[in-house]
Amino acid sequence: MKDRKRIPIDGEPVQWNSPFAALKNLELPPTSPRDKTEAPATVSPGQAKNRGRVDIIRQTAHRGGKTVTVVTGFIGIGQDEKEQLAKEMQKACGVGGTVKEGRIEIQGDKREDVARILTKAGFRPVFAGG
Repeated sequence: MKDRKRIPIDGEPVQWNSPFAALKNLELPPTSPRDKTEAPATVSPGQAKNRGRVDIIRQTAHRGGKTVTVVTGFIGIGQDEKEQLAKEMQKACGVGGTVKEGRIEIQGDKREDVARILTKAGFRPVFAGG
């Protein structure tokens, strides 16, 4: 059996060779928190007043038990803008998603985050279903 050097646990301080010991003694300027700037809205302010009602639904059926947030009911909005909204939702929620058959699907139960983004874009989100 090999003799191993054991760390004493009887309260005596242990001298460690830290590779950062020299950095600890340096005088560094204080760090300031970075300002978090929000991404610009996807629509112009004149267009963002009232763009209609959209339904936000949480679904688990036929998805292998996985929860998906589905946004439906877009009127007068093209496929490109839906994809842009979906991309913004995915980035804000940190999950994946897609645009299928005129509706936006976001992975997970992210209804509150999706509603906030849709409100900012000028829609009136309504929680429907479960």
